[in-house]
Amino acid sequence: MMKPTIILLLLCLPLLTAAQTDGEYLVFENVQLTPDPAHITEFETGLAAHNKKYHGEGAYAARTYLIANGPRSASYLWVMGPFPWSSLDDRPAQPEGHDADWNENVHAYLMDGGEASYLKFNADLSHFPKDFTLNKLLVDFYDIKRFKSRDALELIKPIQQVMKEKFPDDAYGIYTNEFPSTKEGLDLAYISFFEKSAWLGEDPDFAAKYDEVHGEGSFEQFLTDWEAVTVGGQTELWTFLPELSGVSGEVPAAERQ
Repeated sequence: MMKPTIILLLLCLPLLTAAQTDGEYLVFENVQLTPDPAHITEFETGLAAHNKKYHGEGAYAARTYLIANGPRSASYLWVMGPFPWSSLDDRPAQPEGHDADWNENVHAYLMDGGEASYLKFNADLSHFPKDFTLNKLLVDFYDIKRFKSRDALELIKPIQQVMKEKFPDDAYGIYTNEFPSTKEGLDLAYISFFEKSAWLGEDPDFAAKYDEVHGEGSFEQFLTDWEAVTVGGQTELWTFLPELSGVSGEVPAAERQ
């Protein structure tokens, strides 16, 4: 399994995905929610009911995660999808009471601020070898230099080869921000899915395995190349909250290919 410090050197919203639909690629809508500490119970109750009523299936299915560390720690992440862009034209809104329910039972208990983003799933660079149930996620975000996005994605290809050969049972996804910002720097995400926190303390000796696959000294060259296309990054731990979600944490591998 990949060690967190190694992932930070490689690359990195709630997230999973499915195959493309009718030629359209799929995205996830990720919204940071920070409740008023005095009203967390009301917020959780309202969010759970809202998701169960309006986001329990299909393109509008939603899952909720708790962010455990970093600048956004103690915030929740609401993740809808995957869906093609065209489906947003028919998303629940005022006629179905969706917006009023959200405003009265969720938004009313939120602090000011928060972020929203749309992450595109890159199936050709990801690896979902088997079905699994969501539990914990290690999310590495990377700030990609201007005009270097294509180069960064090319550098992920040899990483994918190492993962498939040396860590065949590990599930991870590659996601790119549809509306990147030079200010936020959350341009590319590498999301690892794992079950036990003990995984975070394991040392898989990734550098040595990379050299075994690509040749002696190749990992050092990768680091040089990766430094040339990135500015920096940040890592977050997310925990899936099934009780606050509209759908379960079951992830069929066949839908991620």
